[in-house]
Amino acid sequence: MGFVTQRLCSIFVIFFLILLTNSRQYHSSHLKLGKQSQVKSCNVYEGTWVFDNSYPLYNSSACPHIRKEFDCHYYGRPDSLYLKYRWQPKECDIPRFDGQDFLQRLKGKKIMFIGDSVTLNQRESLVCLLHAAVPDSKIIEERNSFYSNTTFEDYGVSILLFKSNYLVDIEEEKIGRVLKLDSMKNGNIWKDMDVLVFNTWLWWDRTGPSKRWDYIEDGGKVLKDMDRMDAFRKGLTTWARWVDTDVDPGKTKVLYRGISPTHYNVTGWERPGVINCGKETTPINGSTYPTGLPKEEYVVKDVLSTIKKPVHLLDITTLSQLRKDAHPTAYNIFKGMDCTHWCVAGLPDTWNQLLYIALTN
Repeated sequence: MGFVTQRLCSIFVIFFLILLTNSRQYHSSHLKLGKQSQVKSCNVYEGTWVFDNSYPLYNSSACPHIRKEFDCHYYGRPDSLYLKYRWQPKECDIPRFDGQDFLQRLKGKKIMFIGDSVTLNQRESLVCLLHAAVPDSKIIEERNSFYSNTTFEDYGVSILLFKSNYLVDIEEEKIGRVLKLDSMKNGNIWKDMDVLVFNTWLWWDRTGPSKRWDYIEDGGKVLKDMDRMDAFRKGLTTWARWVDTDVDPGKTKVLYRGISPTHYNVTGWERPGVINCGKETTPINGSTYPTGLPKEEYVVKDVLSTIKKPVHLLDITTLSQLRKDAHPTAYNIFKGMDCTHWCVAGLPDTWNQLLYIALTN
């Protein structure tokens, strides 16, 4: 009799556990579907940063793909609070980044990031997020004269980087390096991708030795220089025309990542003894930046509004302005003050969470 009772109890426990597991799976699925439904009806780029002890989403020391400029933990950053913030939109909750789901949904696809070193920042964050989700997946690294490529072979997903500081062309001529605002020859490579994530601005207002060109060509006229914001608008307009002319929206999804802010100027959040981002360990409270959007972001939005084909704006500027604490500062291989790039792990993980939402909704 005792044996029968024990057997019945065991069967009941197993049955209860199956019900509980199914209930949890249903709840998780229902919650995910609910969040996706909410996301479609809210602006995920408006919100605040909230403390969340379950972050970061991965351990940077376990990711073999972080450049020395961005590996703040390795280079001795002593604080870790900057890793513990989660982006919370005002009107909805958003799903956490799910690397396995990302790879399954984008199986066999090529995702290319095109832009400057901050674009590299985002691309390395995505590779680390995916590596953490599938640490045993075989990864193939390739590099040629045009781009670098990281492929998660089990899923056939390639994460590529095409370095282009201006998107438009720079050509060596007899007079020197010429920035051609009307020319964009690399589009023949880009249009074969399944997902394109573009960005440019960081190099447009450089002067002196850091400037990468000697002359600007605009409408057939060669100029020694011109208003940089005008040049930026014209270069971005050339890119916009290329999207409308050459991109097949049935094959390729185009995204443009908004302006990544710097924090060398402390106007609006200055504190005694603070001259840049070097001592910052927490975000700015609230949902707006004291000085508003940078003027170059208005140029981006103006040009994007002229494009007839679908382009999704990863509108990360304001949420990134609030993260004065998330830069490498002096914790990088160069030991110089870096208030331009971002620590990995760190803020770019949120950019990629929003990229994940944009691609899966």
